[in-house]
Amino acid sequence: MAVAAECFGVRIPQSPFLNDQRIERLNAGRYEGLEIEGALHVVGPDDVVLEIGAGIGVVGAVIARNAEPRAVHSYEANPALIPWINTLYDINDLTDRISVRNEVLISAPDRPETVGFHIRTSFLGSSLIKSEKRPTEEVEVPTASFREVCDTVQPTVLIMDIEGGELDLLEHADLSGFRAIVLEYHPEAYEVAGMRRCKQIIKDAGFVRLGEKSTRTVWTCLREEGEGRGGRAPASSD
Repeated sequence: MAVAAECFGVRIPQSPFLNDQRIERLNAGRYEGLEIEGALHVVGPDDVVLEIGAGIGVVGAVIARNAEPRAVHSYEANPALIPWINTLYDINDLTDRISVRNEVLISAPDRPETVGFHIRTSFLGSSLIKSEKRPTEEVEVPTASFREVCDTVQPTVLIMDIEGGELDLLEHADLSGFRAIVLEYHPEAYEVAGMRRCKQIIKDAGFVRLGEKSTRTVWTCLREEGEGRGGRAPASSD
């Protein structure tokens, strides 16, 4: 298997989802850099990580290799990405620590068996939310219960980048089992009011935004009584 790039010690196989610009960002450690930096700040060897939105598998693999948590349980809605994610895990000898499932986690009580997922030409923009501006291909993806997954794997850190789906998930999610969260907001999907609602849910659940590891749209958070690997950081405003 040809290796196209390396990011934080993780080798990324050549795939149809890589272009020259993305390869350059991977090699420079800038691909999803804020999420990776936040995750490596809060994840430690005693943690179990739940990653929702695995993408091409890089973020979860970097966490698994560098933070060495007990386990990383990843979920990715785009079925076309799953073989490439598993290849990435395999060539980096991470399959004993990280795995991926092609399911959409739903926190609402009226969970359907499947949901439509809208695939764009760029996997980065694919989403549960249909774009009215760009053409997409809709596929049906099986769902799983967020609560049941949490009850089964007992995750302590949540990593989430799901292109706008975070608002619906957070509205019904029980976050009490997590001590840290790293997530990206997508105000283009639900406008500023939706982003504010997401942030309020996080705050109401007892989490503090770590200022030096966060931006307006990417937050790294710890429970108020918790400490990250790099120590407790003060909360900051939006």
